[in-house]
Amino acid sequence: MNSLKLDRSWIEVDLIQLVENYKAYINALPKNFEIMAVVKADAYGHGAVSVANALSNAGVSKFAVSNLNEAIELRESGIDGEILILGYTPAAFAKELCEYNIIQTVVSEEHAAQLAAYSDKRLKCHVAIDTGMHRIGLDADNPDACADIIRRYSDKLNISGMYTHFCVSDSLGAPDREFTLAQIGKLKNVCDRVADVGIRYVHCCNSADGLYYSEPVNSQLFGNGTVRLGIVLYGLKPDVSNKLPDGINPVLSWKTAVTTVKTLQPGDSIGYGRTYIAERTMQIATLSTGYADGYRRDLSNKGYVLIRGRRAPIVGRICMDQMTVDVSDIPGVKAGDFATLIGNDGNEKITADDIASLIGTIGYEIVCGISKRVERTCCQENL
Repeated sequence: MNSLKLDRSWIEVDLIQLVENYKAYINALPKNFEIMAVVKADAYGHGAVSVANALSNAGVSKFAVSNLNEAIELRESGIDGEILILGYTPAAFAKELCEYNIIQTVVSEEHAAQLAAYSDKRLKCHVAIDTGMHRIGLDADNPDACADIIRRYSDKLNISGMYTHFCVSDSLGAPDREFTLAQIGKLKNVCDRVADVGIRYVHCCNSADGLYYSEPVNSQLFGNGTVRLGIVLYGLKPDVSNKLPDGINPVLSWKTAVTTVKTLQPGDSIGYGRTYIAERTMQIATLSTGYADGYRRDLSNKGYVLIRGRRAPIVGRICMDQMTVDVSDIPGVKAGDFATLIGNDGNEKITADDIASLIGTIGYEIVCGISKRVERTCCQENL
C-alpha cells in the first residue's frame, strides 16, 4: 500500500540550498581540492537518494556512506560516481561489493586478509589509518608496519586510497590544533613509505578540516585534495563556535500540525507526570509530533517551537506522538495551523544547532534522529 500524505509531521528539504552550500564551500577551498559528499545515515536525515542525485547533477562524483545497504541504495537509484563505505563490511559480502562497484574501507590487517581471501584484485579498497581517533584503521604510530601491510595486500586488493579521520579539527584552540597537525604528520609518515605503490587518493579532511587545515594538508600529503563534506553540506556547524562561509544555510525545515487548542485554568496540569501546572489562564496547543518522530523528550518544559512567527514554549512532557505548547501570547492560533520545529517563521528562526544546545548534544544527532515516519518533501525547482 502506498503511504498517504498525512500532513501531521513533515520535513521540507531545500535541494537548491543544498547545492548552494556545496558551491559556497568549494569556493572557500584551494582550487585543487574536490568534494566527497558524505550521505550516510540517509544524508544526515535529509534523504540520501534525493540529496545524492541533486549533488550528482551539480558535478559531485564521489560519495561516502556508512554501510553496504546505503551504498546499494544509491547504486540502485542511479548514482554512477564513486561510493566509499566508511565503516565495516563483512568479507562474506565481497561479491556484492564488486558487483555494485563499491569501494570498501579496510578497517584492520585482519579485515584486509579476510577481504583478500574472499575476492580478487577487482575489489576496490581505501585503507583506514588510525592517527589518534582509535576506532578503526592501521596504527600510524608504527608507520613501517602500516606500509608493510599495505604493500602485502596491494597485489591482492585494488587499493586506490587511504585516509584518516581527525578528532578535534573543529576546534582552533592551541592544544587541539597541535593534535590535529600531529595527526597530519602521522598520516604523512605512512604516505611517504608507500609513495611508490600507486595509491591515488589520500584524504583526511572532513567539513571542519577543509575550512581550517587545507593548507597544511595541501603542503604535506601526496594525492589529490579531497574533503569528505558532511555536516556543513547540510548547513549545520561541526561545532557551534564555528563560523561557516557566507551563503551556507540549513537545508532542512521540520513542521507539524496544530491539532487542538485548549483553555487551561490556574491549577490545571499538563500531560504525563503532571510536570507543568498552569499558574494562570492559558491557551495550550497540541502538536502532532513526539519522540517517536525523533523530537527529543528531553526538550520537555525546555524547548520551544515557532507559530505565526512567534516563539511558543513547550509545556509538559513530550509524548510518543504529540506535544503541547503555550500559545497564550500568540493571538488566533487554531487547529489546522502549523508549527515550525526547525526552520524559519517570519523573523524568528530555530536551527538543529539551537535545539542541540538546549539539551547538551550536537546538531548532527538532532537531524539524524528524525524518524522515517516523518514525511519528506523536496524543493528542487531550477535544479
